[in-house]
Amino acid sequence: MAQINQIGVIGAGNMGSGIAQKIAQEGIPVVMIDTQEAFVQRGLNTIRTILEQGIERKIFTREKVDEILGRIEATTDMSRVADADLVIEAVFEDKNVKSELFKKLDAICQPKTILATNTSSFFVREFAAQTSRPDRFIGLHYFYHPAKNRLLEVIPHETTSKETIEKSLLAAKLHGKTAILVKDAPGFAVNRFFVPFLNEAVRLLEEGVADIPTIEETCKKAFRIGMGPFELMNVTGIPIAVHAATTLGNELGPFYAPCNTLKAQMEKKENWPLGGTVDETRVKAVTDRMYGVCLGVAAALVDEGVASIEDTDRGAKIGLRWALGPFELMNKIGIDETWRVVKTICDRYPDFKMPALLEKQKQAGKPFVFRFVDLDVQDGIAWITINRPEAMNALNEQVVAQLGERFDEALNRADAKAIVFQGAGKAFVAGADIRYFVSKIQANKIDDIVAFTRKGHELFRKIETSPKLTIALLDGLSLGGGSELALACQAIVATPAGSIAFPETGIGIYPGLGGMLRMARHVGPELAKYYTFTGFGISAADAQAMGIVTRLVQPEEVQAAIAELVSRGKVDKYAKRSLPERFQKLAALCDGKGIEALLAGKAPSGGDADAGAKLLKTMGYKAPIAVRISNEIIDCQVGLSMEEAMEVELGRLAEIFSTADALEGLSTAGRKRPEFKGK
Repeated sequence: MAQINQIGVIGAGNMGSGIAQKIAQEGIPVVMIDTQEAFVQRGLNTIRTILEQGIERKIFTREKVDEILGRIEATTDMSRVADADLVIEAVFEDKNVKSELFKKLDAICQPKTILATNTSSFFVREFAAQTSRPDRFIGLHYFYHPAKNRLLEVIPHETTSKETIEKSLLAAKLHGKTAILVKDAPGFAVNRFFVPFLNEAVRLLEEGVADIPTIEETCKKAFRIGMGPFELMNVTGIPIAVHAATTLGNELGPFYAPCNTLKAQMEKKENWPLGGTVDETRVKAVTDRMYGVCLGVAAALVDEGVASIEDTDRGAKIGLRWALGPFELMNKIGIDETWRVVKTICDRYPDFKMPALLEKQKQAGKPFVFRFVDLDVQDGIAWITINRPEAMNALNEQVVAQLGERFDEALNRADAKAIVFQGAGKAFVAGADIRYFVSKIQANKIDDIVAFTRKGHELFRKIETSPKLTIALLDGLSLGGGSELALACQAIVATPAGSIAFPETGIGIYPGLGGMLRMARHVGPELAKYYTFTGFGISAADAQAMGIVTRLVQPEEVQAAIAELVSRGKVDKYAKRSLPERFQKLAALCDGKGIEALLAGKAPSGGDADAGAKLLKTMGYKAPIAVRISNEIIDCQVGLSMEEAMEVELGRLAEIFSTADALEGLSTAGRKRPEFKGK
């Protein structure tokens, strides 16, 4: 895997400084360049202001801010990016200015350097053609504010090399971005449907269909968004909406062009007037028009191969912070209703045609099915990627089913010697989808939870006993079911960003996919209890020290480490080992007498008194029934085969999910600390 040692950012305005800030925050040295020292200093001051706000909000410490600023070199000297691995252009949207800049960079930078444009409205290929390295040229479209918004559209053009795409995706991952791969087409993916969304809102006003407050509130409810289209334009700038719509109109036709009222508002240099009462009689008409345009354009861009349905939805949810993506909305309102509202738009605007994708889906009479697990075989390795970064790759019925399907495919691939599981985005897998559990409890369908968990157990056991070596690539956060998936693999390769944790007792349940069982086999029952009772995270370094992680490497060393493991073959992951003394002390807190005291609400005697007090305090925030059952399961599984131990764990599921504590913990997760009653 290629290494990223330095990134350059050209432009120190709001976008450029934000990109540089995010890169530096994630530990990568960055050079930020602008044409004048005053611009450079303004960019640095913008970064400092945002980081200072982070200190006030307790996101950063003073030391962390100093570290981040220390990674940023701000200068007017273009030669300072000559040796960069990647240089990102983030200057204003002027084709000539960008073209001249890339000619300069092409002459200055070493052959290895990838050049990237942050353009939102021009073709990537047009700028690539200005250089002698079109194979090492790509689009990286950031979303405002780039230090906070996780979405990044990665846009190769026709001659961008595979190596450039892979290195750009690596760079995205290393600085905390969720990347979606998008074709070099007008508006790319997100702006292709978002700009018409804004423009159509103004058309409704222009035609007298509804007033601004009615359109605003209707859109907020219909799309489940925090700001309506007029407020969004006020925040981001009306000229930006006009410019984007003009570009789309020039490339795609009159349907996409800005309406007269939008252009007039820009010329007035005034924001849209907000506020007022909603005319309920106009809500249906507004909803139909807005759905028709937005969903129709989303279907059209997928039809044209600009992006997948999954990445289009990710663009909306991550980049625009919509609760549902366009295709999820289509499924919600129904395919027939979607076809109807889009057909109305086709009738209204002759240059907009019904997407073939929608015609096909209407004929099938079924909702869209999303693919969340991908399989790719490279150099004898099958890479299975859980690709649901908008939900931190959380496991639900669909994901588990697809995980099983891709695993079976990998087993049957003659060209795959080993199978690697990884997560897209910053997380490996952040546990199971809690909403699934809540809905089943409320519907009195706990048997469904048991059946779902049994399928997960069976799949994880297949992974553990696979004839092909199975490896978890733990390069991000892993919670609950994600940690249990990693532990089920025959080996774990981790980067320093990797971690394991079992937070379940803090939400009223226990780890139900074998995590306690496998932890007990790795480090003994006592330490398994400690981490189950507390939910404390285990860093990749600590997991390696305990023998849980097989290899701990830097991101650029992952492929080599995996290749070495494959060449070495399988080993006994549960081989006996001696734990470092610091972990032995933690385990001693949960021996027989220690557990007896803890369950009685007392600190364990002996050992580290401070650690014992901390353990007792932490357990006070956990669900007492979940802690008790976890303790009993871990004790009961000692000496049993894995299959027998799995049945013990499965046998207590109906009991734990029937408790009031389970519903309380799952319902409040992420919102407030649950109040457990021990019932």
